[in-house]
Amino acid sequence: MYARITPYQLKPGTIDAAAAKAESLKDRIMALPGMQDFTNAVNEDGKGYIVALVSDRETAEANLDKVRAIWGEMAEFLAEMPTPAGYDVVAHWTN
Repeated sequence: MYARITPYQLKPGTIDAAAAKAESLKDRIMALPGMQDFTNAVNEDGKGYIVALVSDRETAEANLDKVRAIWGEMAEFLAEMPTPAGYDVVAHWTN
């Protein structure tokens, strides 16, 4: 399993609109090849993280153009375009 972790910063006052836009992109996000789990967390000042668990590194890297296109659709809400980073998952626990 491979994790793409992306920090981002929203423009002030855009959390609700950005969340609604992200919800409208859910089907496309979850349809990305290898997508297993997607979490979007943000605090009150608009600083957030996306944690996407993908089947493997090769699949995640092959998705990068699609991921960038999806981020592009969020551009009006972003202080700057985020840069995803990838990591091999060494533990993934759930209850």
